[in-house]
Amino acid sequence: MEGFPGINVPSGYDDMGVPFGNKVTEPQLIQIASGFEQAAKIRKPPTFNAGKTSREPISCHAFSIREASISDLQLAFKQKKLTSRQLVEFYVGEIHGLNSVLKGVIEINPDALYQADRADYERRVRAPGALVGLHGIPILLKDNIATKDKLNTTAGSFALLGSVVPRDARVVAKLRKSGAIILGKASLSEWAAFRSLNAPNGFSARGGQGKNPYVLSADPCGSSSGSAISVAANFVAVSLGTETYGSILCPSNANSVVGIKPTVGLTSRAGVIPISPRQDTVGPICRTVSDAVIVLDAIVGVDYNDAATGEASKYIPYGGYKQFLKPYGLKGKRLGIVRNPFLGFASKAESQAFEYHLRTLREGGSVIVDHLEIANINAILNYTGSGEAIALLAEFKISLNTYLKDLVASPVRTLADVISFNLKFADLEKINEFGQDIFLLAQATNGIGKIEKAALINLKKLTRDGFQKLMRYYKLDALVTPGAGFAPVLAIGGFPGINVPAGYDDKGVPFGINFGGLKGTEPKLIQIAFGFEQATKIRKPPTFKA
Repeated sequence: MEGFPGINVPSGYDDMGVPFGNKVTEPQLIQIASGFEQAAKIRKPPTFNAGKTSREPISCHAFSIREASISDLQLAFKQKKLTSRQLVEFYVGEIHGLNSVLKGVIEINPDALYQADRADYERRVRAPGALVGLHGIPILLKDNIATKDKLNTTAGSFALLGSVVPRDARVVAKLRKSGAIILGKASLSEWAAFRSLNAPNGFSARGGQGKNPYVLSADPCGSSSGSAISVAANFVAVSLGTETYGSILCPSNANSVVGIKPTVGLTSRAGVIPISPRQDTVGPICRTVSDAVIVLDAIVGVDYNDAATGEASKYIPYGGYKQFLKPYGLKGKRLGIVRNPFLGFASKAESQAFEYHLRTLREGGSVIVDHLEIANINAILNYTGSGEAIALLAEFKISLNTYLKDLVASPVRTLADVISFNLKFADLEKINEFGQDIFLLAQATNGIGKIEKAALINLKKLTRDGFQKLMRYYKLDALVTPGAGFAPVLAIGGFPGINVPAGYDDKGVPFGINFGGLKGTEPKLIQIAFGFEQATKIRKPPTFKA
């Protein structure tokens, strides 16, 4: 059966408790596999010979895993209060306890415990790199980031279930090199929210409807919804998301976590199911700025399979980004405030908190340059009028077809195949409910023609005459805005941004504050974000309100 796709469905456990499955080898039989899975309901949480998998915190010598940061975990490893195996077991227990409601995780890596045992062994023998950084730390990956292992990479769609990727995404290879444990795949808005305008944030056919762990009825945002949900809910300490048009910053804002959207090209996109090479970027979603920076340090760098990384490599500082985690990072920073229209997007609680936080920034030594205007902001935020929609649709078709063609095996090889699959398996993919209008518009494009080129030229002009001009004229280190409404401005220019938790409304729904800058200004943004975080320390664990 070499080269043909297949689907493995859990079908039982042997007398040692080892799971086994039935494999379906034809794409047309996905409905059979799904029907078998729903009828049998055989899959159960893994059982372990050691550790705990209940929702009670694993506590060894007064150490609790829940809400622990990377530095907390590494210290616990060093003091022999915790092992990577115990850590994986705890997270798996949390996932099995809450994921049926939150839908933050699509798959758990069956090799996670093996990787944990290897990390524990390396720690015992004092292998180089043990006890630092991400070594022995589990991480969840958004399900559009390829892994060459037993995990699927599907963007939340049944169309890619059983497909075989040629290699790890470059960022995954870097994580493995750092000693991180690939815990599994996080859910997402299907196809990174590029299938339909009608599907809710956080929904995918494979993953179901993701829920905000603070208030279950609140919008989790997307498309990196599962990455943010899982970190917020303590399914894991750190995760990776991707962003094309707000998909790291928005779910980080909605789920009270830290998200770093890097300058485009700072992290490789090779092996990531694409939308736009002009805007796609991979970044960390974590509970603290320091954790996000540790992950960022692990994944940046040149990749010869992604030309943008060569150009962006000049922005990577010698010694990495951790050196910019300074408690007085706000001092002397020039911060611009653009109120119109972003405060108009904010709730009353968010607006009040924003004003309070401006005082905090001033007290930290920042120079606040208030009441600024981006001259062409309305044109930038006009998704269709700016040319953004025209450009993205054409870029998506070209990029996705290239990605699918490169797969070792797949039920689908082109966007047209995916559209046909969705029509054939409309019940599985909820096509009647949500449609696939974006797919159809993308399929109707025919490369980068005259209209697309004009759109791309206009987007560059909007960026140059708007955000860039303002930043340079006032010599700003960052623009500060409430929430994620500023994300489109950063998206079209490939600029970086960091979201930090900023508060909760009267119902407990989280909101954040965003710091955005010009290309390569991550060092300054990290100083600002870390300084703000340390001055406020607003984030609190989720409440799981109905």
